[in-house]
Amino acid sequence: MDFNIKSGDPEKQRTACVVVGIFESRRLSEPAKAIDAVSNKYLSNLIRRGDMDGKRGQMLLLHNVPGMISDRVMLIGCGKERELDDRAYRAVIANSVRALNDTGSLEGVNYLTELTIKGRDHNWKIRQAVMTAEHTLYQFDELKSKKKEKRRPLRKITFTVPTRRELPQGESALNQGRAIGNGIKLTRRLGNLPANICTPTYLAKQAVELGKSYRSLTIDVLEEADMKKLGMGSLLSVSQGSKQPAKLITIEYKGTKKASKPIVLVGKGVTFDTGGISIKPAAAMDEMKFDMCGAASVFGTLSSVAEMKLPINVVGIIPATENMPSSTATKPGDVFTSMSGQTVEVLNTDAEGRLILCDAMTYAEKYNPEVVIDIATLTGACVIALGKHASGLLSNHNPLARDLLNAGDEAGDRAWQLPLWDEYQQQLNSPFADMANIGGREAGTITAACFLSRFAEKFNWAHLDIAGTAWLSGGKKGATGRPVPLLTQYILNQLD
Repeated sequence: MDFNIKSGDPEKQRTACVVVGIFESRRLSEPAKAIDAVSNKYLSNLIRRGDMDGKRGQMLLLHNVPGMISDRVMLIGCGKERELDDRAYRAVIANSVRALNDTGSLEGVNYLTELTIKGRDHNWKIRQAVMTAEHTLYQFDELKSKKKEKRRPLRKITFTVPTRRELPQGESALNQGRAIGNGIKLTRRLGNLPANICTPTYLAKQAVELGKSYRSLTIDVLEEADMKKLGMGSLLSVSQGSKQPAKLITIEYKGTKKASKPIVLVGKGVTFDTGGISIKPAAAMDEMKFDMCGAASVFGTLSSVAEMKLPINVVGIIPATENMPSSTATKPGDVFTSMSGQTVEVLNTDAEGRLILCDAMTYAEKYNPEVVIDIATLTGACVIALGKHASGLLSNHNPLARDLLNAGDEAGDRAWQLPLWDEYQQQLNSPFADMANIGGREAGTITAACFLSRFAEKFNWAHLDIAGTAWLSGGKKGATGRPVPLLTQYILNQLD
């Protein structure tokens, strides 16, 4: 999709369609008022007759509007003006893009970025509009033999700012939105690929390809022999049941020559999770291809950061493996030594994400990180606690947690903080090792984070449990691209 930014009156736009907003009840937005004025109250008369009352979700497409040189005018219902918040704004943008795409218009000029959102400037509105448009139009059909060919697909959307004075910043916001949108698409694609294609080796190859696209990225891939030399017994305990070799993928972005400590992102990359010997129920096991969405979000975030050329250092570390049952698979009760030297008794082989993350977090120490953030589809308990709307957040550093929560609110990719109290640690006690890999039924999300916290004592660390937010089930099954918006917004905020 081609995105552009411009200023100018709606009646002067020579385009296939001009999009403006209508508020409930039958109130015109400022661009709609401008069209109404040049059309001798054409819009007002239509609305007065009951053709539209401005409720959110409504759309009215008009042809040959008097005084307009555009082919069409599209009216989009925005709901009550005082209730137009961040979430409603994104819904209105999505509705306008979906409707515009359905008209057969090849292009359109969208004035909804001039709506007033409390506490949000034009840059935020444009960035969110681009990201929302990309998300709305996304399709994953590369594996279908017959693709649906749209008769006249939408090719170009122009968003507007009120005056020429806002154009330079608007252009910057547009570029940011495009870069983040591309990162989200990359994350969704990797997540949606089936496990017979998206193996650990495939992820490693994709990292190499990403490095070819951006000279600012340096790629390194460790093989199982390398990990064995480093003492990554915890990570390798998961991969030993699979014929697919594990990979430890590092994507290093250097955006500044200053000797600044990097932000390190660690993404869980279990490309398929059967549960191992503690095998999962058959129902919906196909969705376990999404167990690498934490890794995919690291790909997407690093891609976005590189495309935006941000003056900051970021490192992505991806432990990638399958978790399979076989004669060589880990058995409940086995004990392994992690890279940190701590020993782990594996009571449940389906709690494998923490086993690969802990070694990757220890590996992160070599970068002397400013902060470490791990991202993982880690626990079903988080889905029960928070559903699909918020990612779980736990941290050993409250300022980092606050920064991530604020970034999530700003990006529309929210998280909710859970406690990381010492009282929960005792649930991980083991009579045979330094710790067990599970803490029982109670507080499963918290005890999983407690396990990881034992490998994060040398740096400020946060854990994002995205088990409920990384993908959707049912008729809209597919990866969501979360939490790329949260992570990229957090990184952008560190530049202020």
